[in-house]
Amino acid sequence: MKKKTTRLSYGCLSFISFCVIIAAWCILTYGGFMNKIFMPSPTAVWNSLVGMAGDGSLWEHCWLSTKRVMIGWVWSAIAALPIGMLMARSKVFSAVIQPIIEFARYLPVVALVPLTILYLGIDENQKYVIIFLGTFFQLVLMVCDTVSSIEKNMLNAASTLGANKLQLYAEVIFPAALPGLMDDFRMTIGWAWTYLVVAEMVAASAGLGYIILKSQRFLATDVIFAGLIMIGLIGLVTDFILRILTKIIVPWHERLGD
Repeated sequence: MKKKTTRLSYGCLSFISFCVIIAAWCILTYGGFMNKIFMPSPTAVWNSLVGMAGDGSLWEHCWLSTKRVMIGWVWSAIAALPIGMLMARSKVFSAVIQPIIEFARYLPVVALVPLTILYLGIDENQKYVIIFLGTFFQLVLMVCDTVSSIEKNMLNAASTLGANKLQLYAEVIFPAALPGLMDDFRMTIGWAWTYLVVAEMVAASAGLGYIILKSQRFLATDVIFAGLIMIGLIGLVTDFILRILTKIIVPWHERLGD
């Protein structure tokens, strides 16, 4: 009963916080405190969303952007998981790979756009790679840290019982690290959305990042706000889905405040 009450209170507070933001937005715009060029009214943004939804372009932009983010992020997760696990378990492998990962994660992804175009052209693969580069190096280190936090007594017990290396990874390390890995995935998929605009800034003809950049040229801030709101909403949906998956996949895992 107490847990249900806490969740209800959390939901109410979240709803109130959104209402406060919208109320402040209405006061600033309808009250004439902000120039509409810098901050469009909720009505103007709503009309832009309705207009794009009516001609079907909004759904095309949302679908393409979601597809790009998910493919780039999935590539990142698939590559980062084994590398991060090996780094946590092998000092030799970590000594070889970690300095490269540490160096690469400080490189600004925007600066890598010209190289990705040179190597890959301007098709969809180039956009997937931009999102991959924005999340991969960070995720490797997060996976490594998560796996390193597993209790050594658990690994020693499995080894004593005769588990080989493959069994150790598949039946002990991965299940034990899975709750933390799900949190890592949630964090990095959020970062993937932040790199969407970078991925769509060159040679894109559709996508939420594309319409934001295109609208910037014409000071169409209502469309910019509409694009940002859609990115935020889709991001919230993906985060919610990952939360649900975490509860389904690792039901034994309890977080503070759950």
